[in-house]
Amino acid sequence: QVQLVESGGGLVQAGGSLRLSCVASGRTFNDYAMGWFRQSPGKEREFVAVIGGWSDYSDSVKGRFTISRDNAKNTLFLQMNKLKPEDTADYYCAAGRAPYRDGRYYDYWGQGTQVTVSA
Repeated sequence: QVQLVESGGGLVQAGGSLRLSCVASGRTFNDYAMGWFRQSPGKEREFVAVIGGWSDYSDSVKGRFTISRDNAKNTLFLQMNKLKPEDTADYYCAAGRAPYRDGRYYDYWGQGTQVTVSA
C-alpha cells in the first residue's frame, strides 16, 4: 500500500505560481511512476504530468508546469507557473506501474488539493 497526501493548493491570480507537493508513505516510493492529474467540476479527470523513466506533460501545461521528485524524501512536486483561470481544478497525485497518461495505470491516489486561479 502507498498513502499519498497532497498540499500546496490555494488561490492565486492569473500569471502567478504555486508549488504542489505530494508526500508518499508505505512502499518504496522510487518503485513507482508518479503522476499529477486534475479534475474540474463537471469535467472528467485530466492528465497533467508524469515522471518515471521519463517525464511527460499534457499540451495544456507544457512549458508552464514542471514535475519533479525527491526520492530521498518520498516527495513529488509540481511547480506551476504562469497559471491561467482554466488551470482551476482539484489536483491529485497518483502512484502507478508505468509513466503513462492513462489514469488506469495508477494504483494509488491522494485526496487532492484545490487550486483556484482568478482572472
